[in-house]
Amino acid sequence: MEREELRAWLRLLLTPRIGPGTARKLLAALGSPQAIFDAPAQTLAALVAKREATELGREPSGLDEQVLATQTWLAESLPLASGRPSRFVLSLADPAYPAALLDAADPPLLLFAQGQLDLLGRPAVAVVGSRHPTPQGQENAYAFAKALSEAGVTVVSGLALGVDGAAHAGALDGWRDASSGSTIAVVGTGLDVVYPKAHQALAQRLSTQGLLLSEFALGTAPLAGNFPKRNRIVAALSRGTLVIEAALQSGSLITARLAGEIGREVLAIPGSIHSPQARGCHALIKQGAKLVETAQDVLEELQLGVIVSAGLPACSAQSGDDGGVSAAADDARDVDPVLSAMGYDPVSQEALSARTGWGAADLGARLLELELMGQVARLPGALFQRVGAA
Repeated sequence: MEREELRAWLRLLLTPRIGPGTARKLLAALGSPQAIFDAPAQTLAALVAKREATELGREPSGLDEQVLATQTWLAESLPLASGRPSRFVLSLADPAYPAALLDAADPPLLLFAQGQLDLLGRPAVAVVGSRHPTPQGQENAYAFAKALSEAGVTVVSGLALGVDGAAHAGALDGWRDASSGSTIAVVGTGLDVVYPKAHQALAQRLSTQGLLLSEFALGTAPLAGNFPKRNRIVAALSRGTLVIEAALQSGSLITARLAGEIGREVLAIPGSIHSPQARGCHALIKQGAKLVETAQDVLEELQLGVIVSAGLPACSAQSGDDGGVSAAADDARDVDPVLSAMGYDPVSQEALSARTGWGAADLGARLLELELMGQVARLPGALFQRVGAA
């Protein structure tokens, strides 16, 4: 994109009171951003409200600085291993703009991208969920994403703490070569800002092995309103949205609702009836979302099963390993009386003592052993939960 074209698109993006919907109306009538700004006042007045026309007649503050920052950001792009550039700005008029986003209620005018741009053209599944998942939810997010990536499906999420981060990490670990799916992170900041800061290393991996994507200009801070807004992009880029864990009031359910509104599939993993983090998933299932227990369920529901290799693992909703759990493994694991008594719900030591008949000292010692072995997680409120494969 040449400088003057980039400047015109950035001006349109940054003009106050001109959202994507109004901008698309103007583009449809006049053809290009520059034509909008060259149009006579009476032409604009016939298309938009007076206040909007007034804003279009003056340049937004900081426009030249934003143009320079964007050009510098693009120029400093380091080539990927393939030799291709790693940074891009895509407008609605760009042939590389993902067609799937045109299904969204409000397609973004511009997309800032860093990483493997060809991921935008591959089959994708959104994996979303709680920022504060249970240990099992965290492991499920990683395992499902890894299996989907290994099957050639791109995992889309939002780079938030919890399920999002685990899904990105799993998909990156499932990436082997060009036939793998990898992952796209749709962020609520400018691409020169990493949020949360704890995901600096993850964002660095995404910038080379995956793709970072934003509709926000460089320098945009993590404002609260940006994150629900980006959910429509997560939903539209994906053939379906898989919800791992979610409370009844959560951003994940917003993404699921947006997916359903544009005809995308919604899938959910069930959980314990006692867990607040499972209630959102259960509500979705009651409303018609597909109940899934394995990665294969996801692939079959979205008609992506043809790309699954013969050795694709099945990820159990009760298992944190990426190879699934066989019935024989379940039987062997249940030999341990503490794990058998624990089940899969969070439970207190007192309740376990009543179930097993073990004294506090012996039970405490065994719980510590299981925790060190990675088979049990200690939760807030003096609770314990079985995780992974024993």
